[in-house]
Amino acid sequence: MDADSDADAAVLELARELRHEARRSNERRLLVLAGDRDRGYDALEAVLDGLSVPITRTTLVGPDDRLRCEQVPQSHAGDLLGTTRDVVAIDTHAELRPNALGKLVGTVDGGGLLVLLTPPLDAWPDRRDGFDESLAVPPFSLSDVTGRFRRRLVETLCAHRGIAIVDCDAGAIEDDGLTRPAPRLAAESTSIAAPDDHRFPAAAYEACLTADQAEAVAAFESLAVDEDGIGTTDRQSGDPQAVVLEADRGRGKSSAAGLAAGAFAADGRDVLVTAPQFRNAREVLDRAGELCETLDVATTTEPKSIETSTGGRVRFRDPDEAVDRLERADVVVVDEAAALPVATLGSLLDADCIAFATTIHGYEGAGRGFSVRFRDRLAASDHAVTDCTMSVPIRYAAGDPIEVWAFRALLLDARPPVEPLVADAKPDSDAIEYRRIDPDALLADETLLREAFGLLVLAHYRTEPNDLARLLDAPNLEARALVHDDHVVSVALLAREGNLASETRSAMYEGGRVRGNMLPDVLTSQLRDEAAGDPAGLRIVRIATHHVARSRGLGSRLLAEIRTEFADDVDWLGTGFGATPGLLRFWNENGYGTIHVSTTRNDASGEYSALMLAPTSDDGRALHDRHADRFARRFAAVCSDSLADLDPDVARAVLRSVDATPPLDLSDHEWRVVAGAAYGPGLFDVNPGPFRSLVVRYLTEDPDSIDLTAREERLLVLRALQGREWPTVADRLDYPSSGQCMRALGEACCPLVDRYGTDAALAVRDRFAGE
Repeated sequence: MDADSDADAAVLELARELRHEARRSNERRLLVLAGDRDRGYDALEAVLDGLSVPITRTTLVGPDDRLRCEQVPQSHAGDLLGTTRDVVAIDTHAELRPNALGKLVGTVDGGGLLVLLTPPLDAWPDRRDGFDESLAVPPFSLSDVTGRFRRRLVETLCAHRGIAIVDCDAGAIEDDGLTRPAPRLAAESTSIAAPDDHRFPAAAYEACLTADQAEAVAAFESLAVDEDGIGTTDRQSGDPQAVVLEADRGRGKSSAAGLAAGAFAADGRDVLVTAPQFRNAREVLDRAGELCETLDVATTTEPKSIETSTGGRVRFRDPDEAVDRLERADVVVVDEAAALPVATLGSLLDADCIAFATTIHGYEGAGRGFSVRFRDRLAASDHAVTDCTMSVPIRYAAGDPIEVWAFRALLLDARPPVEPLVADAKPDSDAIEYRRIDPDALLADETLLREAFGLLVLAHYRTEPNDLARLLDAPNLEARALVHDDHVVSVALLAREGNLASETRSAMYEGGRVRGNMLPDVLTSQLRDEAAGDPAGLRIVRIATHHVARSRGLGSRLLAEIRTEFADDVDWLGTGFGATPGLLRFWNENGYGTIHVSTTRNDASGEYSALMLAPTSDDGRALHDRHADRFARRFAAVCSDSLADLDPDVARAVLRSVDATPPLDLSDHEWRVVAGAAYGPGLFDVNPGPFRSLVVRYLTEDPDSIDLTAREERLLVLRALQGREWPTVADRLDYPSSGQCMRALGEACCPLVDRYGTDAALAVRDRFAGE
């Protein structure tokens, strides 16, 4: 037996010990195979050949199909959400995507192994991989990207319990990763009792593995419960119902949802289940089928469909198809809800009885879109919401060392400072300090890192593990914060953009994709301004203030400090975000003007994105002014086309935040049409064009002398700008009839004619005003 064979045998023996310990303690273990890639695969194959693990319970995540088991690339790691494996091996030699690692850790079941194939650990931080290339945005190069994230990752691998490290090049075990836990007392088999007033069959509760899970099942009883039974479709007697079930990975939320779905189906109800993919919801269907079989009501049990002798059924449908079938379902269950776009979640809210099961930590798919954006929509809906949180692990024991490691390595549980530490923070306080958050300082100060990143996580729906790597390694990113007694109370993530070489600008103009540089990219490729990438800019990517200290001016103070620091270094400051009236007002009050609104909704937020600029030099002013002017001129046309469904309050706020006033070049005849509709028997419908120009002029100029109500302004947007039908507008704004809505539009135009009208318009006014 040669040296390599001896080394592989030693690794296999180590893997057996790790798996034995993991199974005995119902925890997971992590095995790092560091060194040459081929040597790592040789060791991995020896491990898989020697472990009693079914090949169907093993997944290789990497670029090559080198093993007999399932293989997926890191880019498709989300496909494994909602599934479990005994062994998951991740090949990190070509790249390591932090998002993928965060998703994959949770797929390993209790008693299982997570295996990382890595370069030599001492050299890994200094290597540059495929993910690093995504951080090298122009004008920076790959050599400008640092390795702080992987350096920190390596440190956590070496420091945490339950992680074995093998140097494959030297054939040496550097750390066996064995925790040698004390023997646990065998848990007595305890049957979970159903609540005294339960509606679901007792068997649904007896199938639960923890009291935590039983409470989650009981929460589902709130969906369409009446005195005659569960799952009624008659909602006239009560409000629509929603359940939100939140849990970390491995708590059994999908199983709880499945038991509830099975109980509904046993009662004769139609349950519609959806998730990003079927494999994400398989556990829901499996547990529902098992319960129906236990209750002896199952007539058909297929992977995606269960039918019962009581007339009920559970069926899986993809999200888009589920939206189209809501009316046919009595109950809708959405699993891995955080991995769906907010717009899709909003469409699913048309269901009267719906449950959302989602992961608290781990940034499933769309990041924090569910908790940051969608929960607000849910709260504003007519649904009565029942919340339930599961905290007790089921798939592995509490205190599992791999969960502890993953939470720390990826900051999955990062939190801002506790409330008392920043409750007194005010922008003019002597305790407030503006501070540059240097990546090396973050790496050296775990508390500072957790507070800053935790604030970004909780405040923004898109913050995810990849952003932690960007914060530490990306050469175009910087962070600034306000600290209150050394605790982060407000933080901003900044990206340098622009200052691009002429060949890069030309490539962008001709349709080429340039990483980063979001604002120059849009202005160049979409708005056809090849010079837009020349001025240097600084985009505020994220800004977040601790919730206990919001609405005090801390965010504005931070923006002012950033402007003071960078005004002489860049030509413009900019930002882009999902447009809401409140955010548009905030940015405009801080000196930013809108120059563009996207013509499609953001997949994650479901909102149209607004781009805003605050010039800091003559070149920046020229860039801002030409795009603000063009935007004001085209907005009316876009509003009646791609932005026809833009919320009228967003449209009003957008125009008020444009620092440009378009000319009002109406002919005498057009003025007579407008004035005739306002003061006389004229009609808007004969020529809407001049009304659109007038409304845009009013909303961009917004003179104090004109006093229109919010309802009147919404009317002008809905009918004049967006061209919606009279009955639709009347219903939206609660006018008694279309005729009353028409008269209201004319009355709303009267002060506009008074303010802007030419002699031709005023002559029409004077002719009819006295009648």
